[in-house]
Formats: sequence, C-alpha cells, structure tokens
Amino acid sequence: EISACLVGSEMCIRDRYNRSTTNHHTHLRRRKFMATKYRQISLKDTFSDCQDMFIEDTPSFFHLLDEHFDINEFIPSVFTNAFYQHLGRNRVYPLSGFLSALILQKIFSIPTDSLLILFLSLCKELRHFCGFSKVPDAPLFTRFRQNFEPYIELMFRQMVDFTEPICQLIDSSLAQILTFDTSGVELFVNENNPKTLNALIKRLKSFYKDKPEVDPYKMAYGLMPSQAASCPDAKQMYINGHFCYADKFGILTNGLGIVRDIVFFDDDFKAAHPELPVEKKSDSPDEDKTISDSAALKPVLSDFFSAHPTFHPNTFLGDAAFDSADIYGFLKNDFGFQKVLIPYNPRNESPLKKVGYNEYGYPTCPNDPLLAMKYCGITSEKGRSDRIKWCCPKVRMKNGQWICECEHPCSTAKKGRTTYTYENMEFRMFPGIQRDTIEWDALYKIRTSIERAINHFKTNMCIAGKHTRNHATTKADVFLAGIASQLTVIVAFRMNCPEYIRSLKPLVA
Repeated sequence: EISACLVGSEMCIRDRYNRSTTNHHTHLRRRKFMATKYRQISLKDTFSDCQDMFIEDTPSFFHLLDEHFDINEFIPSVFTNAFYQHLGRNRVYPLSGFLSALILQKIFSIPTDSLLILFLSLCKELRHFCGFSKVPDAPLFTRFRQNFEPYIELMFRQMVDFTEPICQLIDSSLAQILTFDTSGVELFVNENNPKTLNALIKRLKSFYKDKPEVDPYKMAYGLMPSQAASCPDAKQMYINGHFCYADKFGILTNGLGIVRDIVFFDDDFKAAHPELPVEKKSDSPDEDKTISDSAALKPVLSDFFSAHPTFHPNTFLGDAAFDSADIYGFLKNDFGFQKVLIPYNPRNESPLKKVGYNEYGYPTCPNDPLLAMKYCGITSEKGRSDRIKWCCPKVRMKNGQWICECEHPCSTAKKGRTTYTYENMEFRMFPGIQRDTIEWDALYKIRTSIERAINHFKTNMCIAGKHTRNHATTKADVFLAGIASQLTVIVAFRMNCPEYIRSLKPLVA
C-alpha cells in the first residue's frame, strides 16, 4: 500500500510538471508570436524588401527583353548621326542606353528621373542592360529629351509601321478599327494651382450672391487667361471634369487599344494646317472642347494617312463631339471608312417632333406624313456646310407678315416649322450599320479602348503629374510612352503571348 501511494504521488507530480512545462512553452510561443505580429515595420525594412524584390525579379525580365527585342534595330540612322555628331567627340553614355533607361522607366512606372537614377545605382543588371558604366545625372536625361525630341517622334512613327502587320495578325477585325480622342498633360504652372481658380470663384460667388441665375464657374472660365503666363503651350482646357492648363494632344488607336498616332496641337501643327479655325473662348467649356476636337479630326487623319499610306482601316469610332455632316462626309469620301459609329449629339437634335421623309427624300409634316414641306432655297453659313431649307407648307405671307394656317401647329415660330437637309444626311442616319441594335452597341463598346490607352499613358507610364512646364520635354515623354507601347506589342508577339500586348508588367510581377 505504501509503495502504491508513493508511485501514485510520483505520477501526480510528474503530470503536474509536464503540464507546467507545456504551459510555460505555450506562453513563450505566444509571447514570441505577439512580438512578431505587432513588430513595427520601419521605412528602412520596406525599402530593403522592395530593393530585394526588384533586384531578384528583374534579371529574368532583362534576359527576356534581350532575347526578343534589340532597340538598335529601331533607332533611325539620322537619330544616331545627330546624337554622336553633336559634340564632335565620343559620348560617355550610349544612345541606346538613354533610350533603354527612359523606356524602362515607362514600363516599370517610375514616376521621376531621380527615382530612375536611384534604381540604376542599386541594380547592376539594369545598368548592364542599358549599357551604362556609370549612372548619368538627372540634367542629362532632361537635355536628352529636349535636344532630341523630333528624333524620338520619328522613332515612334517608324515603330508604328513595324507593329501594324503584327496587329493585323493578332486580330485583323480589331486592327481595322480606328478611334480618335484628345487629352492633355497638365503642366507645372501657377494657373494650375487650385487656389488661383478657387479664389476667383469665391469672389464671384460673393459678388453675385443676389443673382442666382449667374453661374460663377462659367464666368470664372471666361475670366481666366487662355494660356499660362510662363508657358504659352499650356492652354486652358476642360478635361476630366475640371479646369486646367495643359499641353493638348490627340491620339489614334486601333480596336486592340494599340496607339497608332500621337499629335500635339502646338504652333507647328497650326502652321502646317492654316485651314484650322481660330479658337475663340465662349462661356461653355464643353462646347469649346467639342468644336476644337471636331475641327482637329480631318488634319490629324490627313497627316496620319500621308505618313502611313499602306494603312486601310474601314471602321471609325468617335464620341458625340464628331456628330457633324461634314465629318460624316470626309470620313466616307476622303478616307474610305465604310462604317462610322458616332452617337447623335443632343445639341444637334431639335426638341420638337421629328419630321418624316417621303420616297423622294423630301421632309414631310410631323403631323401628316403625306404632306411634303416647301423648298426654300440653300442656306450658307460660315463654318457650316451648305444646307437645303424646308418650310411648313401651310405658312403664307399676308399683309407683310407670316401666318401659319395649321390647326395643330408643331412649332410656335411665326414662320411655322423649319427643317434642313444636307449632303451625307443619309450616311449619318445609316452609317454602314443599323443604329440602336445589339451589333451597334457591341461594336461601339470598343471605343473605350482609347480611354484606357490614355489612362495607361497618364497613370501607369507616369506622363501626368510631372513638375515640368517645358513643351519639348512633355512631347518627348509622351512619345517615349508610345515607343514603350510599341515595344510591348513586339515582345508579346515574339513570345507568342498576345495577352501581353498592352502591358509587360505581369512578366515582372
């Protein structure tokens, strides 16, 4: 019995010790976990992690570019001659190095030159890929953009010729679609400071507080100067829902979302196209933008097809700003588009009941489709195409005044209802595809590709938000982004991965 009690006591003590030891280790593990879980992350650790990730992931990407792309194939000979004969002596940094570094800056979404220089200093593989024995200073990158901007533009246009057959092989139907839109790069000028405009709007609101019919925002738009004082190329614009002073450009893309052309509306462009109307400010920024965009379309397309005579797109997609009889006419007759998808612009539509048309194409009374309207001659107005005027058949002149004898007039005008017909009106109504159909809606959705391309340039390739007011620097940055987009198409095609034709970032991540 005594031995049994001793054995039982020993087992009890051993169990208690084991439980105590287990609890102690559990407590230590819990403390260690809590300490690890709530450890404060420092900026130094974060930067080190990003640096390690960049250095570990990029060599394979550089090897991929080396395998599928050689930038020297696409550098124009005039660019090489201009670069190396500028100083009359050997260059410390090669031309291909500057171009490779600035293109990779767009692909990797590096927002500033100082950050690009930092990555060049940290990553040996990046320096080796660019061919730099040492890292260039920031002013060298700036001077490169400013001094060689025309050659960067030339290189972009030659790469567009090279990528067009690739787009046709990837999807010929989408490659036959052409879209156009305009945007702008906000420059670092005093007028873009929100305090400048807000202070003016605040004063106008205070002054016209007793006149609710006055719109202080439109009035502020009219009172602000049309261009920035420090940079004439920074024009007043209304983009993305706000006023700003921006360097305006137009962009053409195909249905795949690949950029086909970039045009800056600067003094050189206006000098090459004296037929462009003189821009005049009104009290409506939306109307100013609409008029400006529609006027720029024809010269942009003329220059594009002159530079690329082998391109033959058959479908044009545009927004409602291009809803004009003249635009439908030259898109069909001058440029050979078979389908033109442009929504009706509400400003071109009458709020009155629509007129009909008989078998001869004459407009008929909205209330009586058998009653044709009277021909009243041709109307010619400056800035508009000639139109044929038609008047209400029940209106006549009596004692020097117009009298409408209709019992149920469809207009309150003294001369009764008036409408117009014009050339290309039929193509506007039936632009190669039936409006308000599933086919129309499905095809017109492709137009959003140009919006995504502009956003990709501004956000992912970081051409927006830079602290610069130099026009040449801005142009060079936009064309470098265009070159990066063409490089993306070439590499994705040669890898047999068409899903990467818009961005190579998934290969780096």
